Amino acid sequence: MNEVDALDMVRAAIWTIIVGSAPAIVPAMVVGIGIALLQALTQVQEITLTFIPKILAILVMIIVAGPFIGGQLHYLTVLVYGRIENGF
Repeated sequence: MNEVDALDMVRAAIWTIIVGSAPAIVPAMVVGIGIALLQALTQVQEITLTFIPKILAILVMIIVAGPFIGGQLHYLTVLVYGRIENGF
């Protein structure tokens, strides 16, 4: 294995992490901004108010996007095992 192969594998792994975690991060950010806006408008400064909606949004999105995340991990696994099988 040379440097180009190693960098290609690292690039693929990082891209898989970014794409695989996006379905959980995006709803958490949207719900967090919505709750923060609601707290700013109503001046209710309860710090624990954001946890339950964020957890529920992340849970629902992971259930919905589970096959997509699994497909991304499967693609990375096939790529890595293919490189091992072919000797890089």
